[in-house]
Amino acid sequence: MGIFQSINMTGSSLTSQRVRMDVISANMANADTTRAEYDAESKTWKPYTRKSVVLQSKENGFSSFLNAASGKTSEVGNGVKVTGIVEDKTPFELDYNPAHPDANEDGYVEMPNVDPLREMVDLMSVTRSYEANVTVLNASKGMMMKALEIGK
Repeated sequence: MGIFQSINMTGSSLTSQRVRMDVISANMANADTTRAEYDAESKTWKPYTRKSVVLQSKENGFSSFLNAASGKTSEVGNGVKVTGIVEDKTPFELDYNPAHPDANEDGYVEMPNVDPLREMVDLMSVTRSYEANVTVLNASKGMMMKALEIGK
């Protein structure tokens, strides 16, 4: 394991958690957006659709160990990466509000499938992960500084 590999792995995790925070923020900001995209086929506006981040290991778990064992690489695991941002397929909720400009002929408005409680729980999880990675980064930095002091 290289001296900077732990910092690189922690950095990739910090970056991925930042992307998750951005997506959660967008979800919360659009929790009441009823006109997010226009559907040309039905000639109606569709509400905002909740999005989530898909994370994956930068190296396929077993293959990284196999490559290390065979001598092709000395690195085992390279961190995490964002492989995509996907839309939640949960159906939209119908809210009875006949005075709303986006209400259908029955008086119902399609509301986004964003649950603020779920978003806050996800945000707390991301915040904890981010804090843990900052702690790991600081510990790695401290160990490197101590190793340099030993060499004096």
